Amino acid sequence: QVQLVESGGGLVQPGGSLRLSCAASGSISSLNAMGWYRQAPGKQRELVAAIVNGRTNYKDSVKGRFTISRDNAKNTVYLQMNSLKSEDTAVYYCSAHSYWGQGTQVTVSS
Repeated sequence: QVQLVESGGGLVQPGGSLRLSCAASGSISSLNAMGWYRQAPGKQRELVAAIVNGRTNYKDSVKGRFTISRDNAKNTVYLQMNSLKSEDTAVYYCSAHSYWGQGTQVTVSS
């Protein structure tokens, strides 16, 4: 059983940056697929970024702005978000296989 806890969300102005962290209660070294999802009010949850067997992929609208990475020694996955836009506002969730975190709110507003 793995528990995932996200942190790092908050309020940021357009053009700003945030780094989300997803800390796992156990080792993530065996979790070959981890990802960040987001859900905006009234919208479906969508995949933002994933790292699978060391390879990364991104939703088109965040390519070049977001970077997903993992640190197996710290059992943590990160999402660096730069050049944030109002449309990035959502609750961001970390996921690994069938495990989900509780989410962290990201609000981009002036």
